[in-house]
Amino acid sequence: MDLLTEPVGLSHYLVVGAILFVCGVLCMAIKRNALGVLMGVELVLNGANLNFIAFSAPYLRADSQYATGLDGHLIAMFVIVLAAAEAAVALAIALNYYNNHATIDVDEGDELKG
Repeated sequence: MDLLTEPVGLSHYLVVGAILFVCGVLCMAIKRNALGVLMGVELVLNGANLNFIAFSAPYLRADSQYATGLDGHLIAMFVIVLAAAEAAVALAIALNYYNNHATIDVDEGDELKG
């Protein structure tokens, strides 16, 4: 059966999650700007969150009469909190990096200072 003609199900969510994940990995690999790399990390985390929530949805599972569907949602909430903390720390590092190098190009900061 064609993916475009069937009703929205688990496979549709997994495809969108995989697209988000791949876009994030490509963004992390291609971007030379530190903020672009951070946006790639956020896309990867959002793709993983979409997969967690899709697998935990009770109407998509075979054993849905016994499932509450909250396990994936709790993991996704933990990942969101982790991503917020990561963004705050990474932006502080990026501001410090800009103050030291006058750029946020990741190739310019090749020396380590103790």
